[in-house]
Amino acid sequence: MPYKFLEDVAIADVAFEAAGKTMEEMFESSALAVTNTQVKDLKSVKSRVKRKIAVDGDSSEMLLFNFLQELIFLKDAKLLLFSKFKIEITQMKGIYKLKSEASGEKLDMRKHELLVDVKAVSLHNFKVLKTKSGWKAEVILDV
Repeated sequence: MPYKFLEDVAIADVAFEAAGKTMEEMFESSALAVTNTQVKDLKSVKSRVKRKIAVDGDSSEMLLFNFLQELIFLKDAKLLLFSKFKIEITQMKGIYKLKSEASGEKLDMRKHELLVDVKAVSLHNFKVLKTKSGWKAEVILDV
């Protein structure tokens, strides 16, 4: 479930590309990239709190967008950071649905070395693609 940060895409923002053999793996990679944009060491975010997350969208792109936005909302509203995800995606009648159990903990400025504060996911150059080897997403985060 790799992801890499793209240096030359967005100067004032953070861009990443996430991949996975399945759509679920790519969503997990994307979620980890969002957390890793904010916290230097993902291993510092322990699995102390579990949160069920459910979102939907009329495309795979909007499903990923809504999922990442929900993670940002939970960070802002509840001070929660997540480092593990169990994700299930279904599609019925043109609507994609995601159910996830996210594990993490409350943000602790003494424990988590913070990098930047992610404010939102940008729709600029936002892509979700089916590839020969699985799935890929390109995402820009407003920081």
